[in-house]
Amino acid sequence: MTVDALLQSVPPLAVYGMVAAVVGVESLGIPLPGEIVLVSAALLSSRHELAVHPIGVGAAAVIGAVIGDSIGYAIGRRLGLPLFEKLGRRFPNHFGPAHVAFAERLFDRWGARAVFFGRFIALLRIFAGPLAGALKMRYARFLLANVSGALCWAGGTTALVYYAGLAAERWLTRFSWIALVIAVIGGVTAAVLLRERTSRAIAELDAEHADESGHTAA
Repeated sequence: MTVDALLQSVPPLAVYGMVAAVVGVESLGIPLPGEIVLVSAALLSSRHELAVHPIGVGAAAVIGAVIGDSIGYAIGRRLGLPLFEKLGRRFPNHFGPAHVAFAERLFDRWGARAVFFGRFIALLRIFAGPLAGALKMRYARFLLANVSGALCWAGGTTALVYYAGLAAERWLTRFSWIALVIAVIGGVTAAVLLRERTSRAIAELDAEHADESGHTAA
């Protein structure tokens, strides 16, 4: 079976369901590659021989993001900041003290805008809902930022990748798969660079905490 035949055998609803599920679980607070799944599905939608539609991909991502963030908000509001202390002990690479401090600093500076912009930052995507709830942000403000952020992130990402895929096929018809792979690599590279920048900021906060702990001990 060829790759094209295999892709054509995948039901569109399965693609939409996968996008909604992965993005939703990531938004709930569990680290999953939501952005990579969204980009991959959007690339599939740019191939006209497949039944996957870009509007369906974008809508699935929005629904998953809004529902996942809302569930995360409810959990954070119920369990409060101690939730992150427990998660930090079990998953220090994702919920360590420096990660939480970085997210809290952004929330202090931006307020509800941190929920909106957090949709575009890998770290904040898993923190936005639970942390907004733990910090007792009003749900109406949270929901507005959540929905608008999900629409811009999911809609913008889907549209950008969809039209990039069309352009790749138009100009590189004989090498369309190479063009699609290049587009995926470009998207992943951008995400990795942004993640590294965030990691550096977290490392700086970690160093600050270590210095403060050293001064306190002295």
